Amino acid sequence: MPLALTVLGTASPHPQPDTPCSGYLVRGGGAEVWVDAGFGSFAELQRHTDPVRLDAIWISHLHADHHADLLAAVYGLAYGGLNPSVPLPVYAPDGCAQRLAGFFGRADTGFLSGIFDFRKLYDGHTARHGDLTLTAHAVTHDVEAYGLRAAADGRVLAYSGDTGPCAALTQLARDADLFLCEADIDVHREGEQVHLTPEDAGSVAREAAVRQLLVTHVGPTLTPEAATTRAASVFGGPAAAARVGETRTV
Repeated sequence: MPLALTVLGTASPHPQPDTPCSGYLVRGGGAEVWVDAGFGSFAELQRHTDPVRLDAIWISHLHADHHADLLAAVYGLAYGGLNPSVPLPVYAPDGCAQRLAGFFGRADTGFLSGIFDFRKLYDGHTARHGDLTLTAHAVTHDVEAYGLRAAADGRVLAYSGDTGPCAALTQLARDADLFLCEADIDVHREGEQVHLTPEDAGSVAREAAVRQLLVTHVGPTLTPEAATTRAASVFGGPAAAARVGETRTV
């Protein structure tokens, strides 16, 4: 199975008609991983795979537009007849299980243990499923946040998650075959470095010498087309906007 990315959602900060929030299906090395679970992405995931076939879920950070559809997955896996044979590994920042339990009004997370197996992310965390390797890189945001470097069959997909400009992002993206990068904001507010402008995304892609840039998580002050054009002008290489339903071989 060649390394491939399917886009499930790109919207920020809320879902839009036909456009869920951040969510991606990464397949490669004989494994399938749901990366980020933004609003609406669980429904879109089911267009492309049976959730029971997933090997893991990987969550970049605990803002709702990146993890809230774990709740939909709980309902599907626990009550919707999807019936996983074993608990599904969930790689996420600390506190993810508690947030889900809170929706049910419960302080104890034990009732989730038959559905999800929560595993705490940290900088440099590496997990392997089949021949797919997932490595977390801590990035700069206003909460604990990670970017992802996924590798299989000699190919590399880098994903920024949500981040401001930082050296770790360039390291994460270094020589990636495909760099999936947010371009959320038009300009930086004074003193605020929690998201990227399109120019930031293009600059990181250029400095990291990635082969292709895929722009995602474009905020309401921009359009994907405008953000991609601006990022491409700085990158100087092939760039495109992430589109829901699209699958790219890395």
